[in-house]
Amino acid sequence: MTPLAHGIDIVPVDRIERLLDQHGPRFLDRCFTPHEREVCLGHARAAERLAARFAAKEAAFKALGTGWSGGIAWTDAEVVTQASGAPALVLHAAAAERAAALGITAWFVSLSHAGGMAVASVIGVGPG
Repeated sequence: MTPLAHGIDIVPVDRIERLLDQHGPRFLDRCFTPHEREVCLGHARAAERLAARFAAKEAAFKALGTGWSGGIAWTDAEVVTQASGAPALVLHAAAAERAAALGITAWFVSLSHAGGMAVASVIGVGPG
């Protein structure tokens, strides 16, 4: 597999806490899939988990070269948990189309949070 794209992002957890306080369900519905909301909101440190996923989405959009534009919705990028417990990135709709156009067939994802910050790195790979 050949690395074709990389994105990284860091998000202050308190930013997500503020967005939750200010916008509640509207923020959650706009930025997170039902599965992501279910996984994160049932956890004691929900804001950390949401912040890591938010960072992963931003990192993915950077890797795709679109940022927040390009007709891609926040929910077009979804962080799921593999059976091993490792995170995985699943793209839908316009994000999946953009990845295919770039030749990306798989993603490597790393999430972490410490010191009030969440960070994500995503690497898109293709054949070769």
